[in-house]
This record gives sequence, C-alpha cells and structure tokens, in this order.
Amino acid sequence: MNRAPGMVDVAREAGVSHVTVSRVLNDHPSVRPETRARVEAAIEKLGYRRNSVARALKSRRSSTIGLVLAGTELYELPRILRGVQSAARRAGYWVNLASWQGGTTMDLAETLQRLTDQAVEAIAVIGDRPMVVDALADIVTGVPMTVIMSGDVPNPDLGFVELDQELGARLAARHLLELGHRHIVHLTGALRTFDARARVEGWRTAIEDAPQARGELLEGDFTGNSGYRLAHYLVTREEHELPTAIFAGNDQMAMGVLAAFAELGVKVPGDVSLVGFDDIAGAAYLVPSLTTVRQDFVALGERSIEQLLRTIRGEPASSERIPPELVVRRSTAPPRPLA
Repeated sequence: MNRAPGMVDVAREAGVSHVTVSRVLNDHPSVRPETRARVEAAIEKLGYRRNSVARALKSRRSSTIGLVLAGTELYELPRILRGVQSAARRAGYWVNLASWQGGTTMDLAETLQRLTDQAVEAIAVIGDRPMVVDALADIVTGVPMTVIMSGDVPNPDLGFVELDQELGARLAARHLLELGHRHIVHLTGALRTFDARARVEGWRTAIEDAPQARGELLEGDFTGNSGYRLAHYLVTREEHELPTAIFAGNDQMAMGVLAAFAELGVKVPGDVSLVGFDDIAGAAYLVPSLTTVRQDFVALGERSIEQLLRTIRGEPASSERIPPELVVRRSTAPPRPLA
C-alpha cells in the first residue's frame, strides 16, 4: 500500500468487521480469544498504528501534557525539563512542547489553543517574567494549567510552583552577616525577571533586619560578563571603599567576579567574600570553591506535573514554593580585621 494501513485494512486481513477491530483495540471483553488473536496478528503484519489524536479528541483522554516555554532567561531549563519528563513518564503521560517568546496576549492564547486542539489534558507554562503572568491573567483554556517559576499568579484558576528565590537570597545575605560582614553589595540579575526581583527583596530584607549593616545594589543581567564588569567597577571607582562581601545574582555572575578579582589582585575570601546562586555544575571546583544557594530544579519540574495531575483528578488549583539550600564553601570567610 502507498498509504498507512487503516482499521478497515486490519479488518479485511483478519476476516472480521471494523467494529470487531475497534473492540480489540479498546480491550473490550466481548471479543473471543481466537478472534482477538487473529486481529492482533493482522495488526502486527500490516504495521497498523492507531490515530492517537483522533482517538484523544473522541475520548478526551490523550495522556499528554502541554508544556509552554515562555521566557528567554531560563538558565536551568534542562534540569526542569528532566523533572517534567520523569514525572510525566511515571504517570503514563507524554509531554508536548511549545514556545512563546513574548508578543501579545493573543499570541500566547493561540499557542495554548494549539495545544488544546491536540487534546492535551493539562498545560504547564514556564515563565520567567511578569509579562507572562499578565498575559495569562484572563486566558481560559478549558484544561488545568499551572505556571512554573512565576511568582504569584492573580488568576485563581491557575496553580503555580516556584523555587523560593526570596528565601534563598535571605539565606545568602544572613550567612555573610553572621560571618561579621557589614558592607554587602548585591550584583543583581536581569531585573525584568521574577528571579532577580525576588533575590533583591530577600537580600534587602536581611540587610534591613541587621543592625549597622549597609547594603549596596548594582544592576547586572545574570551573565558572567556583567559580573566581571561590575567587579572591575567596584575596585576602580573613586571615593568608595571596596565592600567586604558580594552577593552575586547567580553563579555565572560570581564566576565573572572571580575572573575580574584574579586580574586585579583582589583575594577571595581574604579581601572580599563571595556568594553565588543556583549551585551550577562545577561551582564546587572553582578557585576558591563557591559558596552558593542550591535550588532543586528537577524537583521543580516534577512538582509541577504532580500538581497538574491532582488538578486533572478534580482537585482545585494550588500553589507551592520549594525551599532552597545554602551550600557553604571556601569563597566566604569572616572579614579581615581593620588595621
């Protein structure tokens, strides 16, 4: 045949009606064992494959979850996807991937509609900035939805799962304060993102709660280049003393700081203590090894799917924040005593 075999071809090969073939495919108990065996042999011989989309539209069950990537600065996306995929597979679901990189609310609605047209049973959206949540505020899809890495979602029909960025930043700042540092600079990530804003809030809260502490904020963009540039600025600027501690917006920026300080003869942690964020692969092997905040991105992906599965079963949308963990290594130490 020049086309894919259909149910009628299987029925003809097995010498039965197409209704009988349908019953075999749907595991109906009324089919006699010898008839079932004949139909299964015909399926195997012809290489027949079911039209899963048509079947899903008819039954409203596709065993598929839609996933929309709605951001351009999802640095730990591979680990999130690994969690999504593993949790979906354990539950017997496939993941259908789509992307929305900004634009209008109508564009996002169209992306979601394309997924629902393919009979997905639920949709997860990975969003890294407020415009994603704003765009989702009034969209109705007819299937359960959750937002990953989003911050609070104003639409009560949407759940969300996020890593507690604000708590992680407080842990980082408090660690430096407990070591005795009182002048702590925060090099921010891209402030258009939820992550950077939450980390600023956590750092600021810790500084405001500490007597005699002085905070200073310099805006970066999550790249190693911005960490490198800002570190150069801190050392070479006039009429400002070098801080005793730096909290970088992420580990990439911390790596840039280390490179700049190595060039300029600033010792870490002898002159300046340094904390990163994310605990990326290799952070433990930098020189010095990097104190940082570890986030479980695999768990983030897994929890989002688990939440969607609960919603599919009829439970209401919910929210969840996953706490991070401070990992103390050799890039932080008490400040050097004043001469």
